[in-house]
Amino acid sequence: MNCRVVAVSVAAALSATALLTGCGSSDDSADSDGPVKLTYWSWTPDLDKVVDIWNQAHPDIQVTVKKQAGGDDLITKIITAAKAHKAPDLVQAEYQALPTLVSNDVLADISGQVKESERRFTSGLWRQVTLGTDAVYALPQDSGPMMFYYRKDLFQQYGLKVPTTWKEFADTARELKEKAPDKKLTTFSANDSGLFAGLAQQAGARWWTTEGDKWKVAIDDTATRKVADFWGGLVKEGVIDNQPMYTPSWNKAMNTGKQIAWVSAVWAPGTLKTAAPDTKGKWAMAPLPQWSRGSSWTGSWGGSSTAVTNDSAHKDAAVKFMKWLNTDPKAVAALVKKSNIYPAATEAQNDDSLAQAPDFFPNQPDFYKKVAKITPGIAPAAWGPNVNVAYASFNDSFGKAAKNKSDFGAALRAMQQATVADLKKHGFEVAE
Repeated sequence: MNCRVVAVSVAAALSATALLTGCGSSDDSADSDGPVKLTYWSWTPDLDKVVDIWNQAHPDIQVTVKKQAGGDDLITKIITAAKAHKAPDLVQAEYQALPTLVSNDVLADISGQVKESERRFTSGLWRQVTLGTDAVYALPQDSGPMMFYYRKDLFQQYGLKVPTTWKEFADTARELKEKAPDKKLTTFSANDSGLFAGLAQQAGARWWTTEGDKWKVAIDDTATRKVADFWGGLVKEGVIDNQPMYTPSWNKAMNTGKQIAWVSAVWAPGTLKTAAPDTKGKWAMAPLPQWSRGSSWTGSWGGSSTAVTNDSAHKDAAVKFMKWLNTDPKAVAALVKKSNIYPAATEAQNDDSLAQAPDFFPNQPDFYKKVAKITPGIAPAAWGPNVNVAYASFNDSFGKAAKNKSDFGAALRAMQQATVADLKKHGFEVAE
């Protein structure tokens, strides 16, 4: 029997897992000429310095980091390598990429070796590394809980209150326009689909689920329609901007106070430091506004995991290393300090390594304490095997809608249709 099956549905991928686990070698004894040698593909900055700590303490298992580009480039590269039976032992993968890698037979099911690790992560994050009821394909490494950033000085100047609900957010945008017509509260950006996905996640959306042997796509569901209509309405009303983020124009607006708030994630201070260097110490962070008063849900924008590939001849050693990297206090503290990540492990979120606020937020010393309170509210997300297609469709359809201030509902339907059509094109069965 050929051990390298290409799954055409999540059910097929999961049923093949037991077969795949038994295929190939899992011999973790030291090589005849030295220790077990593992290769890890990752884009995390200075990860090699963290891995050095492991290598010094574990002469029998040595790990080499091979720096890679992130995003779709890495996904394409790892799938290509797996087809040639040349994938590394370990790979860093964003959460939304895991179903794609599983359906392409890249990742090993490690549920038998990491079940006890589940308690170290929030349920929302743990669900993102699992498929089906039992299979586990990675360990969470870092997370990107979303929150609301605002210019504290300008909110005070214009007498604005920090919104706790999305209704208050819309009212704040209108109030600012009345008091300062040359300013906008924020922008709706169509050049980063992860932001919109996180907002939909907070509202309760689950874009991909399975129904028996079929995928079910619910991008155009009630929760996401609510989010799309809300932001589309504000754009059409002209109370928020419709320009994309990360452009020179956006940087200038953030730096000069033309935009005074930003819905972002825990990593935002680093971006603000580059985009708006003159505003250091002027920003503050608060929980994301809620759809229902009193709720505490948030979405996730960013974050990644560590996975073991089916090609690895040393899966047990690879799992041993990945558990150390993502749960050992010394390792996670090093990731925080050297790689500037926000750790997925819940215990690490109150570690001394996060005792000091980001340099750009000297006025909010309890920054990470607030983040730790927000993180348990990350809503569950559900990803499918063609997230890249959905995201590309978002950039196209919502980009046009934002620019023209036209119906966001039509853009959402186009995103749904493109995603379903792509699944069918590649042989996946789709539930209507």
